[in-house]
Amino acid sequence: MRVFNCDHCGHLVFFDSVQCMHCGSTLAFVPELLCMAALAPAPQDGPDLWRRMGLRGSADCSGRLYRLCANHAAYDACNFALPAHDFSPLCVSCRQTRVLPDLSEPANLGRWKQIEAAKRQLFYTLARLGLEPAPGRSGPVFEFLADWPGGPPVLTGHHGGTITLNVAEADDGERARRRVALGEPYRTLIGHLRHESGHFYWDQLVRDGHCLEAFRSLFGDERLDYAAALRAHYAKGSDTGDWRPHHVSSYAASHPWEDWAETWAHYLHMVDLLETAASYQTSLSVPDPHAAQHHQVTDPFASPRPAFDNMVRQWVPLTLLLNSLNRSLGQSDAYPFALSPGALRKLRFVHDLLMQTCAG
Repeated sequence: MRVFNCDHCGHLVFFDSVQCMHCGSTLAFVPELLCMAALAPAPQDGPDLWRRMGLRGSADCSGRLYRLCANHAAYDACNFALPAHDFSPLCVSCRQTRVLPDLSEPANLGRWKQIEAAKRQLFYTLARLGLEPAPGRSGPVFEFLADWPGGPPVLTGHHGGTITLNVAEADDGERARRRVALGEPYRTLIGHLRHESGHFYWDQLVRDGHCLEAFRSLFGDERLDYAAALRAHYAKGSDTGDWRPHHVSSYAASHPWEDWAETWAHYLHMVDLLETAASYQTSLSVPDPHAAQHHQVTDPFASPRPAFDNMVRQWVPLTLLLNSLNRSLGQSDAYPFALSPGALRKLRFVHDLLMQTCAG
């Protein structure tokens, strides 16, 4: 996630910060402004109200009034703020969660808090892309469920605008077990949410955006029997064929819908990592005895937006650096993928479609 600065003292803070370690100000993320705000209690204006503090050390506290998300006070589970006049006790991210596991179970409480943190990161990226919150367009809703003895297993997926996630995915050991059992190189909470959001936005941007023919020419015909395609994919086990020339992952080769969702998730990986690197003013050179190439990472949300080819030119050396740093610490590659020309064409399709949506 990109870094921020306390807007009261200018000190470095982070997306999940709740207090500035330099000036002591209470911090909250303001979704409609996409910024971290320093807040001061405003009991004179009403119970549980906070007022945005003056900028850069000013004693003025005449800014807009806010409330903290109810999940902050109740569970220490959110750092988003909402306008004082908002009708909901929950912030725009937390109110999207419609079903929770039994939070009286301590393990479920910890899992849910991790998942909500990942969901707020997804919310931020979608908002930066102009997708959420978007006037006149509904966003996804979420159900976070736990398996219970004798009941059917909870399957992570998307259906009709609802994204379901098994909270067991928040357990590192369980997630690693499933990753190995399914032969996956990468499995994370944010990866799940990005993938499933791809199914949601396929409905909105492709199906309802009159882009089906262009989609089918590149990804294939989504009318292919979905259940049969997944059965065939899992029946292959580790023998998944030569998917690399045209897909970002093995699972992407199972069906055009999954190809889109995997490609969408990788595009969100790309813009989030590029934005993070740009916020640190990252500059790197790929060692080459003949002609080393130097790259200054550009914010993918800069105005004007960088071209897709420029993003890819920065993305490849950045992932090489990221993986090399991980290996230096004895960790596996953070981004264990190599994008083929065929996969890049599909990523470009996602990019172009989003740019058209944002322009509209």
